[in-house]
Amino acid sequence: MKAFKILIGLFFIIPSFTGCNKIDDIDNNDITKIQFRLTDAPGNFQEVNIDIQAVQVIINDSIIDLATNQGIYNLLEFVNGKDTLLVSDEIPSGMLSQIRLILGENNSVMVDSVVYDLKTPSAQQSGLKLNVNQEITPGTSYAYTIDFDAAKSIHKTGKGSSKYMLKPVIRVFAEAVTPATGSIAGVVQPAEAWPLILAIGPEDDSLTTSSDTSGQFLFQGLTAGYYDLEFQPDTIWGDSTYTVFADTTLFDIEVIGGQTTILDTLWLH
Repeated sequence: MKAFKILIGLFFIIPSFTGCNKIDDIDNNDITKIQFRLTDAPGNFQEVNIDIQAVQVIINDSIIDLATNQGIYNLLEFVNGKDTLLVSDEIPSGMLSQIRLILGENNSVMVDSVVYDLKTPSAQQSGLKLNVNQEITPGTSYAYTIDFDAAKSIHKTGKGSSKYMLKPVIRVFAEAVTPATGSIAGVVQPAEAWPLILAIGPEDDSLTTSSDTSGQFLFQGLTAGYYDLEFQPDTIWGDSTYTVFADTTLFDIEVIGGQTTILDTLWLH
């Protein structure tokens, strides 16, 4: 998704920079405040627990360790505009080229009330690389949102297997910068249908999310333009009956920078 183009790519890290530096090791008097918040585009899981060990940035070709709120975070607690603060720190001004998200080994997913370990490629534990390439100016505060896409990040491995693999799909977008991004918010009913929702953007790029237990959903960090929303509902099962809902698409929803487009309640048929 070209949402604001802070997101350019997600890659495994190949060590190519000098060692990590603390802020006081850098001869730069132009200091900038920076925050990173974690949010989620949910998937059809009961829990998605991610072990976050550290956040680093690469600025002016130096790696800086940031003061990180370490812990295991259930991503599904941070949906529909909710988030949690991972980092509040200071960095020197200059070219912010990358954000590195360092994961631990204690990642898991809960499906049908059973918890499974999330296997991760060994390279991920040395860091996920998020390209930013933004000039950071002194005297300005920056706030970035790290948006995990749980639906695209978790994969069941092998036919009939109960093993799951974590291959993170992450967007990073900034707040209060130019060009401003927008959001789409709405409610889909019945909430029990819990649809997978796709936002297809101006150049056929797509984001995914799911509604929560009340039917609310939110897409953030969208570039201005027109979007189609595709709703792919789940089947509602009763004791001896089930209800199937048709896929539904809303066309040409306008997103305006700096604003939230609020949709009327959508009733699935």
